[in-house]
Amino acid sequence: MKIKSMMLACVFSVAGSAAFINVAMAADAATTVSATCNDGTAYSGASKKGACSGHKGVKQWAAAEAPAAAPVAPVAAAKAVAPSAPVAAAAGGGAGKVWVNTKTKVYHCEGTAFYGKTKEGSYMTEAEAKAAGSHADHGKACVK
Repeated sequence: MKIKSMMLACVFSVAGSAAFINVAMAADAATTVSATCNDGTAYSGASKKGACSGHKGVKQWAAAEAPAAAPVAPVAAAKAVAPSAPVAAAAGGGAGKVWVNTKTKVYHCEGTAFYGKTKEGSYMTEAEAKAAGSHADHGKACVK
């Protein structure tokens, strides 16, 4: 008789824990996500994981649907963050000069994206850069 009582107590304690876990999981599962797949089909589910698999991926996510009874807390105004300014070219370059990234030993020609803009570097002629062991960006020599 004692064994049956102990087994019943274990079953009820496990069942009670499982019920608590199910309630907690149900609160999380109450939010649904929706998306439009790249092939035009609609997706609606409990999570974004696996959404539109087999449909060429997600084209656009829709707003998450929260339960209607959940109160929404007011959102404080966020500080506006100024976008970082683009890196300006270092002073000194000019006609016939290349920018040599001294860390990577790659030189960049005038008019390219990284000309004078890497963290470490200096201006010199293309011949000086080659003599110093540097090579052209993507193997493309400067057009004169």
